[in-house]
Amino acid sequence: MRLLLSLPFIGLLWVPFYNRELPSLWGFPFFYWYQFAWVPLTSLLIWIVFRDGLKKGEE
Repeated sequence: MRLLLSLPFIGLLWVPFYNRELPSLWGFPFFYWYQFAWVPLTSLLIWIVFRDGLKKGEE
């Protein structure tokens, strides 16, 4: 389950994947909105791993 925490790291580490302008979203180039999209996704992943840890009795 803790491997989920590596997804944001890998997704943002591979810069050539998102180093482009298109597709744009509401006028923002892909480079910016891709990085901003990881903020709530990372929070969600941290919460999922935290809840799983609580179920298993970990602190």
